[in-house]
Amino acid sequence: MSLEVLVIEHEHPDDLPVYDAAIRAAFPDAVIRLATNEQEALGLCASADVIGGKAHDIPASVIAAAPRLRFIQAFTTGVDHLRTVGLPPHVAVSNARGIHGPQMAELAIMHMIALLRDFPAMLANQREAKWLRWPQRLLTGKTAVLLGVGAISEAVATRLSALGMTVIGVSGSPRPAPGFARVEPRERMRETAALADFLIVLAPLTPQNHHLVNAALLGVLKPEAFVINLARGPCVDEPALIAALQEKRIAGAGLDVFEEEPPAPDNPLWTMPNVTMTPRIGGMSDMYAHQVAPLFIENLKRFAASGASDLVNRIEV
Repeated sequence: MSLEVLVIEHEHPDDLPVYDAAIRAAFPDAVIRLATNEQEALGLCASADVIGGKAHDIPASVIAAAPRLRFIQAFTTGVDHLRTVGLPPHVAVSNARGIHGPQMAELAIMHMIALLRDFPAMLANQREAKWLRWPQRLLTGKTAVLLGVGAISEAVATRLSALGMTVIGVSGSPRPAPGFARVEPRERMRETAALADFLIVLAPLTPQNHHLVNAALLGVLKPEAFVINLARGPCVDEPALIAALQEKRIAGAGLDVFEEEPPAPDNPLWTMPNVTMTPRIGGMSDMYAHQVAPLFIENLKRFAASGASDLVNRIEV
């Protein structure tokens, strides 16, 4: 099957040669077109069989102008944007679920160590040339409770267990998983959260998981516990979290996602000494294209061989 593939990359155009080289190696006869913005994509999409790109970078105008389109490979896990573009029913979609484990795990560990050792205070002391020392708390021997058990959680769990932590999962469909001491059912979430030194939110945002971490769940945490949210902002009831932090009912929070992004300038989280914040960078890495490309190539091979019937991570939109 001769393929015509359009790859769109807005934010990091330097990644385009990575995708180009990978596709050419697997499909020497493929027609490959590369675009860095909507206008370029509109000029290149008319005969595309496949479009690859981050879901939010694939405009409705390009989909409408691609009558031969049969398959979209999203380079992201989230594909909410593609649900809004009037996607024709014959166009299959796959996402990039499963590739983000390394960067998400390292970000979780960064927040955990920064909070546990009070690294923000060290940076403040450095700026003021203050030499202050205090006993350093360790991750080893601590318990992490992960809300949501999937590919990312497994990557986090294996790394935390290697650091000497006990890792317990909470899942709607509990199963043994790498790195976890055990996985508890959702019905035991409160009892399990009460064991946590770190409550790490990695659950997908669904109606069931909206404000999964609420005032009631925060109320069972130990005073020395930290909340880490790398999932989606609305998975945590932010006003309830702020209240728990202000009242020192929990020790702190490490947040990569927020209910409003970016948070308003007057959001108390900005100035809390027991909060570390990152600007939704959990899924990002300096080798993102190299992480996505193998999945893209595998799906292109499957698409060329048998159409959309056997795609990895195929989802309904």
